[in-house]
Amino acid sequence: MEQAPFHQLPDDPRAPARAFFVRAEDGIRLRFACWQPDDGAVRGSVLLFPGRTEYAEKYAPVADLLVAEGYHVLAVDWRGQGLSDRLQHNPRPGHIGEFSDYQHDVIEMIVLAGELRLPRPWHLVAHSMGGCIGLAALEAGLPVQTAVFSAPMWGINLRRMQHGVALGIAYLAGRVGRGGFPAPGSGGAANTYVLDESFTANLLTQDPDEWARLVREAAHWPDLTIGGASFDWVAKALNECTRLSRIPSPPHPMLVSLGSDEKVVSPGAIRDRAARWPGGQLLEIDGARHEVMMETPETRARFFNAMLARFENS
Repeated sequence: MEQAPFHQLPDDPRAPARAFFVRAEDGIRLRFACWQPDDGAVRGSVLLFPGRTEYAEKYAPVADLLVAEGYHVLAVDWRGQGLSDRLQHNPRPGHIGEFSDYQHDVIEMIVLAGELRLPRPWHLVAHSMGGCIGLAALEAGLPVQTAVFSAPMWGINLRRMQHGVALGIAYLAGRVGRGGFPAPGSGGAANTYVLDESFTANLLTQDPDEWARLVREAAHWPDLTIGGASFDWVAKALNECTRLSRIPSPPHPMLVSLGSDEKVVSPGAIRDRAARWPGGQLLEIDGARHEVMMETPETRARFFNAMLARFENS
């Protein structure tokens, strides 16, 4: 474990996270960020699983709210994004060899949480791709008391393209040596979504202040961002979503949020899993887009209140 950088915008008054580099068992260097309360009653710890394209700094406001409630927070930059090692020569496409490789990152997160003596109980908070990784981690025995998901990627919204067609195209691209290239419709290799998309057309949030923060972060720290998903990532992600759809739901108390304006992941897959999860709670939020934790203040408060209640009543 070695110290790692953690960025802050010039006008950010929050205390910065402590950040660490850790080497996974397969040699990939990962970055983790940890926020800890200064004093007062400690209620436990949150293992924060971000989504595709994301990085620890993006969740500083989320961590700040949780720390104020007495929770320690540990977040990961998944392999291939943020300040963790990129997985191919071109660092821009979001890429993965096997989707199960992300579980190496989860293992290192559990080890680091133990080394930092993060107080129990531990809780999982997972967004988008992190929700897919998180469900697989729960299947493998992730030692958390509860699980909270924000728009989890239990299925991908392919819009008008059929699942089999998308999988076939991605598979063929891999066979002809283009598996690491960005898949059409996922964003180009050089693109950064928040810098290329307009606020009015974005699929993430309706809050202009949060959108402005994401734009400023991407402009200040371009090395944290990535572009579209590679063909290999698409193929592996689709296969993992299919695999997870067939497993039984874990026994953990669970909360999952779904915005009425969700267009990134599959609402049907979320509703299906929520209906099959004993002790699960589906929070459908009218008007919310993909990133409920970066939505309007009223929407964020509704999600955070439900999350804290799930922690305390499990």
